[in-house]
Amino acid sequence: MTSAQPSAENEAVVSAGRLRGERTDGGLTVFRGVPYARAGRFTPPEPVEPWPDVRDATSDGPISPQPPSRLGAVMGPPRDGLVQADDCLNLTVVTPDTGGRRPVMVWIHGGAYVTGASSFGFYDGRRLTVEGDIVFVAINYRLGALGYLQLDGVSPGNLGLLDQLAALRWVKENIAAFGGDPDQVTVFGQSAGAHSLACLLAMPAARGLFRRAILQSPPLGLGLASPARAARIARYFTTALGRDPRSATVDEIVSAQTAAIVRASGPGGLGSPPFCPTAGAGPLSGLDRWPAALTVANVDVLIGFTRSEMNSFVNGKPETEWLTRLPFIGRRVFEAVKAIIGRRIFDSPSLKLADACAAAGRQVFTYRFDWAPPGSIFGACHCIELPFLLGDQKAWAAAPMLGDASWDGIDEFGHDLRRAWLSFACDGKPDGWRAHHPGAGIGKYWLGPVSAPAAVTEAA
Repeated sequence: MTSAQPSAENEAVVSAGRLRGERTDGGLTVFRGVPYARAGRFTPPEPVEPWPDVRDATSDGPISPQPPSRLGAVMGPPRDGLVQADDCLNLTVVTPDTGGRRPVMVWIHGGAYVTGASSFGFYDGRRLTVEGDIVFVAINYRLGALGYLQLDGVSPGNLGLLDQLAALRWVKENIAAFGGDPDQVTVFGQSAGAHSLACLLAMPAARGLFRRAILQSPPLGLGLASPARAARIARYFTTALGRDPRSATVDEIVSAQTAAIVRASGPGGLGSPPFCPTAGAGPLSGLDRWPAALTVANVDVLIGFTRSEMNSFVNGKPETEWLTRLPFIGRRVFEAVKAIIGRRIFDSPSLKLADACAAAGRQVFTYRFDWAPPGSIFGACHCIELPFLLGDQKAWAAAPMLGDASWDGIDEFGHDLRRAWLSFACDGKPDGWRAHHPGAGIGKYWLGPVSAPAAVTEAA
């Protein structure tokens, strides 16, 4: 663990050298683009080479090469102008002070394993840092083919998960330099980020790296890719690429990756992400299904989902909305089918995981987020809880999923939700939540959503 002392309030000394961050008007210090590991293309991450001088950490680092997000029509456009490059293993740290030992919250972004970046404005953690007096960390990791291609002689697969492990090891070793407590680390993620976290819960290599886990809308029903499916996706990718992926440009990689995704997608593009964790590969050796082994020792778990997850993927899409006009289907049947799919992908597997963790003696809490904004076709959709936790008004100003909701109302209710997340990170219990009587198959604890007038209905 790093012990050298910084020479200024906006500096920190980590294992590879000294960093200089940026002091903000709100009294926080932000360190951006901090390298936590290095890796050549399709190779596992390795420790960073030390640097001799003070390293500037006031600008965001490169993000993993990626196509536009398919959820842009729901969340709004992400931040423009970020550099995309192979060398993307970096993170952001936000801290009130580099002294002390505060709880730490590490964010893993979602994006179907092909899009996303910790430096998107959606994922700014300053509200959590200020309100909870915690240290916030957000990581970038390899996505798409660069992170999840499994191809003999080229890529072993699951490199993105190895990146996340490397980031958590870096946090364990270095977070004290930012005023964080390495023994009080909570990892939280949403969508593919929560699915990643479920994978981390299953890895013996992750034991001791975090104490608590918050899984927001993990699509656990999609499971893990089988080796046969991974091999098929690799064939689609190499056929589209037409050259050695180790020497192709990043633009060629992303183009071939997109072609493979289109070829592999199901009706309406709703199939499982083609580039995703593969069972039995690398750090998932020995794991072939959920929820087997998803019980890292001494990890408290908070897991949940939104009321209408599938709305983000289906509502307003011409390629699926036409189904409502077919005889014997109509809107009512369409909505019922969406609900069934949502339960199979999100709801039921999340509660099953809660059961497995509770049976293993873990402290477990579950939730459902029901808030639906006025003037929105998306309702309580996938991603709807994110503005209540991360980002600011500017980042979410163009989010169609928020409809006509006022930011003041979102921020007010968000304060309660952030308090619950922060309380869980600090002492393992989500403060302010109402406990309900446990039901069959629901796990050790069932907790309703945070109370908010005219905002949330009680969980069923």
